[in-house]
Amino acid sequence: MPTAHPDPATTPGPVDPTTSAPTGPTDPAGATDPTQPTPRSSASPYAESGAVLRHSRTEDVFGLLTGAFIASLGLSLLQAVDAVTGGTAGLALLLSYATPVPFGILFFAVNLPFFLLAVRAKGWAFTLRSAAAVALAAALASLHPFGRLADGAGLALDPVYAIVTGNLLAGVGLLILFRHRASLGGFNILALTLQERLGWSAGLVQMGLDVAVVLLALTVVAPVTVLLSAAGAVVLSLVLVLNHKPGRYLGT
Repeated sequence: MPTAHPDPATTPGPVDPTTSAPTGPTDPAGATDPTQPTPRSSASPYAESGAVLRHSRTEDVFGLLTGAFIASLGLSLLQAVDAVTGGTAGLALLLSYATPVPFGILFFAVNLPFFLLAVRAKGWAFTLRSAAAVALAAALASLHPFGRLADGAGLALDPVYAIVTGNLLAGVGLLILFRHRASLGGFNILALTLQERLGWSAGLVQMGLDVAVVLLALTVVAPVTVLLSAAGAVVLSLVLVLNHKPGRYLGT
């Protein structure tokens, strides 16, 4: 009687002693078929272990410098067209239009009360990083030449471009600072505190406070500029709402 030979295509492969299951189809010699896919885990090793990678001190320093520079660039564009935005930056811009005090000094002074809140709600590390970011942004804002170029060369920045671009830059700068556990003080600190304690979106909280500040601009700035500024503040808030949500970023 002839001996039946098993079909190599249907012969189970060698058993993995750790799983007691075949590793895959084999050829007649018993080797694993290289054409068959090898199962892989889709989970990140950091997700499996629950580990969170923190930014190093060097990364935090560079992040603070980068975020403050980009935000100051946006604020300088707004100042060049007499526009405003929300938060303490908007208050400082308004005061700089109404008084001879430079924007940088006003920006830091307006934030001082909120630093006290930050110490109690967020701790000294966050507060010191935020104070450093505010000081950097205040100092760097005076270095950007938009206003001087416009006045000296007779150039005119388009208000729509300046306001939209300025708020986009300010929003990106804030995102960088948020991800390095810092902020630009003021309403940002309050918004982040409410997000962590109550689960409220930092962007939505910021948006509500910004509306109140922009409305105050009607006492100092032309109505058309205020309207454009309000649209710009919405742009800034949308940048935060769409890109900064709890639990989505592990490096903070």
